[in-house]
Amino acid sequence: MEALGGRLASTLGIVAGVILVLSAAAAVWLLAIRDTGSSWPATVSALSADELTREPTDVWLTNGGTLANQRFSPLDDIDTSNVKNLKGVWMTDLESGTAAKYSAEGQPIFYNDVLYVPTGEDDVFAVDVETGKIRWKYDSGISQKINSVCCGWLSRGVAIGEGKVFIGQLDGNLVALDQDTGAVAWKTQVGSWRKGYTITAAPLYYDGMVITGVSGGEFSIRGRVQAYDAETGKLVWRFYTIPGPGETGHDSWPAGTDAWQHGGAPMWQTPAVDPKLGLLYFSTGNASPDLDGSGRAGDNLFAASIVAVDAKTGKYRWHFQQVRHDIWDYDSPSPVVLFDTRIGGQERKAIAETSKTGWTYVLDRETGKPLLPVEDEAVPQDPVQKTAATQPIPQYAPFFSHDVSDADVAGIEKLAKANAKGAPPQVEKGRIYAPFREEVRVIVPGPQGGTNWQPMSYSPDTGYLYVCGMRSVSGYTRSGDQLPEGKQGQVADLGSVFTTAGFGTQTGFFGAWDPRTGKTVWQKRWPESCYSGSVATAGGLVFVGRNGGELEAYDAKTGERLWSFQTGAGANSTVTSFERDGTQYLAFVAGGNALAASAHGDNLWLFSLDGTMGPAKPGGAGAGVGHAGEAPTTGDAAAGMQVFTDNCSGCHGLSGTGANGGPTLVGKTDRDAVLKQVRDGGGGMPAFKGSLSEKEIQDVASYVTERIAKNGG
Repeated sequence: MEALGGRLASTLGIVAGVILVLSAAAAVWLLAIRDTGSSWPATVSALSADELTREPTDVWLTNGGTLANQRFSPLDDIDTSNVKNLKGVWMTDLESGTAAKYSAEGQPIFYNDVLYVPTGEDDVFAVDVETGKIRWKYDSGISQKINSVCCGWLSRGVAIGEGKVFIGQLDGNLVALDQDTGAVAWKTQVGSWRKGYTITAAPLYYDGMVITGVSGGEFSIRGRVQAYDAETGKLVWRFYTIPGPGETGHDSWPAGTDAWQHGGAPMWQTPAVDPKLGLLYFSTGNASPDLDGSGRAGDNLFAASIVAVDAKTGKYRWHFQQVRHDIWDYDSPSPVVLFDTRIGGQERKAIAETSKTGWTYVLDRETGKPLLPVEDEAVPQDPVQKTAATQPIPQYAPFFSHDVSDADVAGIEKLAKANAKGAPPQVEKGRIYAPFREEVRVIVPGPQGGTNWQPMSYSPDTGYLYVCGMRSVSGYTRSGDQLPEGKQGQVADLGSVFTTAGFGTQTGFFGAWDPRTGKTVWQKRWPESCYSGSVATAGGLVFVGRNGGELEAYDAKTGERLWSFQTGAGANSTVTSFERDGTQYLAFVAGGNALAASAHGDNLWLFSLDGTMGPAKPGGAGAGVGHAGEAPTTGDAAAGMQVFTDNCSGCHGLSGTGANGGPTLVGKTDRDAVLKQVRDGGGGMPAFKGSLSEKEIQDVASYVTERIAKNGG
């Protein structure tokens, strides 16, 4: 059978998908129409399903390339034989979002000689592809006092359609900009940041609507996905990822409580669409509170799930929950990918997502049923944590081992002792899905993953998915603290977790995985985390970034590295590929990442085989979000609170009691030790010397030692 939108342009079967980030030869099928080229109006029109599912050649219309979210380019001018000659055409400084709290994860959109790209500050740029000059800039002007951002200030991209550029902002607003001028056409509030709602994903334009989710699972939100009229900004439909009374899945929350009203399940990425089936697909984040399940008995739908809804109405169609009653922060922030393939001798319409568990879940996108074997297996129980009796365990190996070593335990023990207020807690070796209470349970993976937000790519030529992730080691413990009445949405509700290293220093893995067999084909192991999206091409290549600033190309079949180019800042976003005047180009944003603590910058690169620019100088040590402060003998603790919020809360939590890779700072009263740690870094934390002024270092140290150390921020 011919692929959906496969090699023959006559194929009209269409299925689709898009991603949340700016943000990777067998009988395999592609969910896009392969086009030999077409002309586009100067200003983007109301894009049809056919246009949005056509393989991207002279445009890149969605973050995922097409509605199928495959991040595959059919262009092959740049291939395995000549990629070594790839050089820069130009590099433009965007001059936005370079502070430590920002992350550059946005994947450029390309249309009619213009690149559209946001920064972590939610500023949007229209850049002329011929010259690299900025045609217009939208200054978001978002409040710098937003205190409900979980994991670094970022935007994973924009959407285009009907003469507009759309961006979801960290302040909870969805904004439509005039494509030609950058002027605001309309703005609507999806949710209030003061109640914990932010937006990090790139929105999706489809069928006259702009579709977006919300972030904020750490801030006690009730997750939802919403569609707005692209012309007016008016709400068309809303789907709650935590079902209410009378809705499918509501009985998975405890009766007689309001746990479901702030149960989490955000959507971190851009959804995918299958126009032929009329379905929109997305995966969801963790239940809330993250690590404490004692007050939310049940499976907690639709947290940590892949969900399908009617694309026109938002009505529920099916779900597959990857982690029941999640207490490990094993959410699914990486976007789903749609493709057609042959499994067990049958042609199947597939959807895949790799989660923080390290497993890739491959489902039938018509029904939500697994296409590779998944069995319900009994897991260890804890009546206090209200753990689920079973978990759906794939019967194939994860992308990395879940085994916990003695060295892993020793590293956590060292952290536990260093952070203990009194007698150090008991540290025990665990395994995936092991519960925990007051003891510290060492588990692989930790809340970093696995695969975090990093989007996969899919090549119809190889039939492989290209997966980027890390092996994180964490020690879990439950604080048992309850949020004060009325604090939902204002304070992160996490629990507590120790970890041996930050996001950037975990062991990284990048490789090809076969969704037909559940087996890894080839894999690269890196000393640092893999924290970038990937793009595959018909030239037999797959492109991915490195924390050290290198943009790299690998042979898609064998995994041989064929090209590496230093971009000057952390290469933590995703490549966009397109053709212009018969030449294939790659666009890429190198701006660093707050959680990966990679070098920050604002470098928008354009590459081609005709380029003449060589590599940039390495960016050096990065400054990350969420780390302890420093200061001499004096410092302003009140001023240090804002410095901490901007630079430290992403890892250590808003109150400094621990979050995404950063330990609790309660009890850290040794000012000299705090100053040294902030200035010099170490143990997975970057050095802030050089990125913060001496006064800022002094102030944040005062805040840490005088306020957080004694009772939390």
